[in-house]
Amino acid sequence: MDKRRSQIAEQYLRAFVHEKPATWERYLPWAEWSYNKSCHSTTGMTPFEITFGRKPPTYPHYIAGTSTVEAVDAILSQREEVFAMLRRKLLKAQSRMKTNADCHCRDQEFQVGDWVLVKLRPQ
Repeated sequence: MDKRRSQIAEQYLRAFVHEKPATWERYLPWAEWSYNKSCHSTTGMTPFEITFGRKPPTYPHYIAGTSTVEAVDAILSQREEVFAMLRRKLLKAQSRMKTNADCHCRDQEFQVGDWVLVKLRPQ
């Protein structure tokens, strides 16, 4: 895994386990699934599509109590709880990142002929 991918996985896991760091391994498969399902801005494709040439599989929602096998019902219900928690935390993290980015931005208007300083930074 290259440095950028490991940073993404680290940020993902940190967002979900900051309250209970010892539980990070519980979220590792979901971190991998999330990364492989996220669209890359340059290619417009997900890593899964690039590797396998097709859209990544999705997980259908589970309605508690629809399985007659108690163990299956418990596992799938727990998965739905994890998904709900992940959605909440992702929305919270997204809001926090937007707020942080917005506080560093300001509207600028320039007229033709204005001189501006352009600062270039390597990524």
